Amino acid sequence: MTAVTVSPKFQVVIPKEVRESMGIFSGQKIQILTYQNRIELIPLKPMSEMKGFLKGIDTKVKRDKDRV
Repeated sequence: MTAVTVSPKFQVVIPKEVRESMGIFSGQKIQILTYQNRIELIPLKPMSEMKGFLKGIDTKVKRDKDRV
């Protein structure tokens, strides 16, 4: 685990190893949220990169008889 320091402007630098392993690049949007006393950073990907990421997923859903 790598520790980072919060700057006086409340900024942090994402370590190079983490950036490279997650494919984070300069200018990329990252969603930030808090969950159970921790901070999570989630890299957002452009929709063009999302094409086909659910390939092979089972889309058959058991429905009630009164639903089409």
